[in-house]
Amino acid sequence: MLNIDIVCVGKIKEKYLKLGIDEFKKRLSKYCKLNIIELSDEKAPENISDKEIAMIKDKEGKRILNSIRDSSFVITLEIEGKLLSSKELSKKISDLALRGNSHITFVIGGSLGLGDEVLRRSDFALSFSKMTFPHQLMRLILLEQVYRSFRIIKGEPYHK
Repeated sequence: MLNIDIVCVGKIKEKYLKLGIDEFKKRLSKYCKLNIIELSDEKAPENISDKEIAMIKDKEGKRILNSIRDSSFVITLEIEGKLLSSKELSKKISDLALRGNSHITFVIGGSLGLGDEVLRRSDFALSFSKMTFPHQLMRLILLEQVYRSFRIIKGEPYHK
């Protein structure tokens, strides 16, 4: 069974997001071993300098990197990453499993994005949109798409 880690910065505060995340965790349990690793985010002042942004992304980045297994295939969620359809994402996951990658780690950064070290560790940069989404909502969207991917891989029906 495929192991999927989702490393994410920031806590989920909204109840409706927690409910949705819990639902997809339950649904995914028959397809993979899912592990969500929630890391604390750094507090950022309102008028933040570029230097402060880099320092915060570096601190969060160190926590992210410490949470990634050395052998894992790392997919970072980035606005400038590659846009895939749901079918293309399912093919990517299926191909990784066929090539012997038993561990995939998705990384969702904090509100300021991902630091350079994390970007260098990434094996694949994935974009869901050119739009910016709250990182808490992105966790739910990612889980839904991973679930959809497994349904596609298994040839099971899923609404289009």
